[in-house]
Amino acid sequence: MTDTPVEQMSFEQAMKELEQVVDQLERGDVALDQSIALYERGAALKKRCEEELKRAEEKVAAITLDADGVPTGTKPVEGL
Repeated sequence: MTDTPVEQMSFEQAMKELEQVVDQLERGDVALDQSIALYERGAALKKRCEEELKRAEEKVAAITLDADGVPTGTKPVEGL
């Protein structure tokens, strides 16, 4: 695990650390207190990944295409 605040992580960073957290929890070789801390970190990482995916989906949805399927620009998406 890193000390990087979850809210500052890219999608890729958060996903990689989330995989590490899941691996540790699945092995079951950590103390209860550490398991709880890992679970909390994992929940925050999962939320970050979901937020970044939603942001990307909204950006993709905002792209407008012409009759030939060529992007003609983007329209602003509320909140971005």
